[in-house]
Amino acid sequence: MDTKPEILEETEIPMFEIKKDIAKIKKRDTELNFRTQKTEEYLNTFITLKDSELKSLLDELKGLDIPRLKDLHIYKIVDTLPVSVDDVKLILQGYTLTVSQDNMKKIAETVKKHLPEKKK
Repeated sequence: MDTKPEILEETEIPMFEIKKDIAKIKKRDTELNFRTQKTEEYLNTFITLKDSELKSLLDELKGLDIPRLKDLHIYKIVDTLPVSVDDVKLILQGYTLTVSQDNMKKIAETVKKHLPEKKK
């Protein structure tokens, strides 16, 4: 029997969603394999906001209706939480995407609004 896995679909998801999925797996299996444990450690280090706050930020960023900004880009913004225009520019420069200075300012202000006072 020849088993060749076939990728049916690729979907981007933000890190906080992966963290929730790992928590479900951990609850179900009680023990994680090595890679999943390392992934969980990484996510626990970098995800500092609650799921509800990140979901709210995600929805608000989508609501900005910035031209050419896709879910992939929004997820990367939610994952990294840039608080300045330079930070937003740095994150988006890895993509073939042009975002105006005003829109980058809107993104940074939206992220900053969702962060606790000490993180700004």
